Amino acid sequence: MSLKPNGLARAAVRFKPASFAGTFVALMMSALIVTACGVLLETGLRASVPAERYAGAPVVAAADQSARVVADTVDGPEETAYPLPDTARVDAGLAARAAEAPGAAVAVPDFTFPVLRGSAASGALTGHGWGSHVFTGTALSEGAAPQAGEVVLGTGAARAARAGVGDTVTLETADGRAGFRVSGLAEAGAGDTAGGDAGGGGAVAWFADDEASVLAGHPGRADAIAVLAEDGTDPDDLAAAVGASLAGSGAHVLTGDDRGEVEDHTLAYAKETLFAIGASFGAIATLVAVFTAAGTVALSVGQRSREFALLRAVGATPRQIRRAVASEALLVAPLAGLLGCLPGIGLAHWWFGQMQDRGAVPDAVELHVSGFPLLAAVAVGLLTALGAGWAAGRRPARIKPGQALAEASVERLRPGVVRTVLGLAAVGGGSVLAGVAASAAGSDAANASLGVVMLFMLAVALLGPVLARLCAALFGLLLRGGGASASLAAANSRTNARRLASAITPIVLAMAFASTLVFMHTSESHVASEQLRDGVTADHVVTNPAGLPADAADRAARVPGVDAAVSLLDTQVLVPVRGGGETSLQGTATQGVSGSGARLAKVQDLDVREGSLDRVGEGRIAVDRTLATAAGAGLGDTLPLYLPDGTKAAPEIVAVYGRGMGLPAVTMDRASLDGHLTSPFADTLLVSGGEAGRLGALGEVTDASGYALAQNVDREFGAWANYVMAAVLGGFAAIAAVNTLVMTVLDRRRELHTLRLVGSTRRQVLRMLGWESLLVSAAGVVLGTAIAMITLTPMMRGLTGESPHVPPLLYGAFAATAVALGLAAVALPARAALRERQG
Repeated sequence: MSLKPNGLARAAVRFKPASFAGTFVALMMSALIVTACGVLLETGLRASVPAERYAGAPVVAAADQSARVVADTVDGPEETAYPLPDTARVDAGLAARAAEAPGAAVAVPDFTFPVLRGSAASGALTGHGWGSHVFTGTALSEGAAPQAGEVVLGTGAARAARAGVGDTVTLETADGRAGFRVSGLAEAGAGDTAGGDAGGGGAVAWFADDEASVLAGHPGRADAIAVLAEDGTDPDDLAAAVGASLAGSGAHVLTGDDRGEVEDHTLAYAKETLFAIGASFGAIATLVAVFTAAGTVALSVGQRSREFALLRAVGATPRQIRRAVASEALLVAPLAGLLGCLPGIGLAHWWFGQMQDRGAVPDAVELHVSGFPLLAAVAVGLLTALGAGWAAGRRPARIKPGQALAEASVERLRPGVVRTVLGLAAVGGGSVLAGVAASAAGSDAANASLGVVMLFMLAVALLGPVLARLCAALFGLLLRGGGASASLAAANSRTNARRLASAITPIVLAMAFASTLVFMHTSESHVASEQLRDGVTADHVVTNPAGLPADAADRAARVPGVDAAVSLLDTQVLVPVRGGGETSLQGTATQGVSGSGARLAKVQDLDVREGSLDRVGEGRIAVDRTLATAAGAGLGDTLPLYLPDGTKAAPEIVAVYGRGMGLPAVTMDRASLDGHLTSPFADTLLVSGGEAGRLGALGEVTDASGYALAQNVDREFGAWANYVMAAVLGGFAAIAAVNTLVMTVLDRRRELHTLRLVGSTRRQVLRMLGWESLLVSAAGVVLGTAIAMITLTPMMRGLTGESPHVPPLLYGAFAATAVALGLAAVALPARAALRERQG
């Protein structure tokens, strides 16, 4: 069948543009969604950051900064990489091997680590090995290079410490607190000020290379090996030579922008975030967009069933009708798609900028906009229009002309058999998945719940006319006391169930998806806040952005009146969990505890369900019950995991507790993390008893409630991300609902004029439409809420062990918005139509 626009299609679009306005808007909005998500997905796939610290080193050798898991899939073994929470390091001795590579001028092991000044109030320095000055541009301004026990201070650090060459400064590193003689002063080069490391241009300290790895807490290990080239050596040739020299060491040889990933670990998480939005959320959003646009196209075709019937009556063939519908799609869809791409790019720019402002994406990452997402958006819209138009035009094209005229006048009461069977199958599938989600935990519950909402939405679309009649009958009973206008509205709704279903479905979409995304966050946040509030039993909480000294807990314990003091080092470990039949690595919040389990119990209540915290120590950990379930482990079992730098461990579970959402899900001995973190300094000090004023020398002192408030603020990005996704999906569905309601009202102009001719007043007609709009909005809100709760209940039971938390005011705002949009979408075009008739 040729898709070249024929005369029927061109005439329909030219002389009845209002009939295609709704289709145009729906396809344009779908292109907007697909474009925005596609741009973010492409950015996530292509994201990179230029080398800053290593800009002067053309070749860098570093460890793999990912943990890799091989899973058996339908297509065979598949390897997945998960970014490590901290830096994986290489043997510093590899520098000697790299230096022997042909074309290598020098190879330098690089170290970066935090250094605390003498007092907690003085802040922190960034420590490096002095050898790095050959590629960072740092130069001595006074004195000499450091030897063992010496340090070169940046000019800013020297001014802050009021120290000069020959003076002794007290510094604390992972190796402890000690005095260092200042051997020289230096101006930090571009490589040492990259990323704000210099804290304003001088908060840097350089140590002798031989002791830098010890001071960093990783004896014999380096962050990376920087290799400089001899004059005239090509970087790619040097990289190949270095790779050959380091063969078998496990080190990765990097050039170009790949060097940036070694120095900026946030890039890996940024890629994950962009991929999650562009691919995972994008797939759902695209399905919703296609789903809604297809419904609008089908409604547009269905509204012209009378025209198609007349065309069949005057001799048009089924082929001509099908070609006309397809040609209309070719005329409308490409232009709608192109116009939708422009605001889609704008949405992607705004979304990406907001993520950068919130620190989820490095500032150096650029948004990539190419023709691929735009082409995909236009293609999706075109295929949607063609498919929906073909499906909706099949019946008017194939039935006899007389039957077509009859069906154009009176709506068929009996739904199609295929549609009914598919709808019931969707209901059955959704019910089965809801049962699976209710019996699952963790990610399995969440994954199953996603299928629940999609299947029930599909069921609403397929069984829409049946549900619409049921809703009309139910609400008709409630509208009996509303007078003639209300009764007429109920009768209209029962008689025109397909039209009613077309209006209800987008509202159900908006309510279901917005409620699921928003109330999922409110439920998790509510449980986490309660657990955090109940779990922190300390009287005082001490924090310091630079980190707390190693002896902070001992110093606090000596304060008069203090009963217990425990310092906590916050980090993450990667834990293998099962979900969807596959194993993945889950980044899990972890706390390293400085004291015994008995002392921890005096300042933190983890709600221990099994075992005892007293046994937590070397090779023994405590975990949250939800994590234990997801990992398939229990009390007495070993839990395989990856420490922050990727080192494998298998500690024994000696306690299982219940507050792992508000508090870290893994509790381990602080010493077990030694050598596996960049910063050895604790983040938090919990103190029971004593006076807050006496603890001020260690850092900022708050009470448990103030600490809980600060921790909740740290979850802001997760809340914002959920709200934005809810706004995108819910807003799109809301626009689709308004668009559909406007289309249905404009299509009823003949009916409205007839009511006026038989004696109905303008006020009565508007009241009737108002009641219909209220019925549509109420039905959509009720069905959308039901789907959201069916989805959320098993999901939250699996993730938190509790029922969903739905703030009444927030839910009321959702419902009121749906009703207000419905009333406005009906009232405004109805007034215009009635005014047009009067004119």
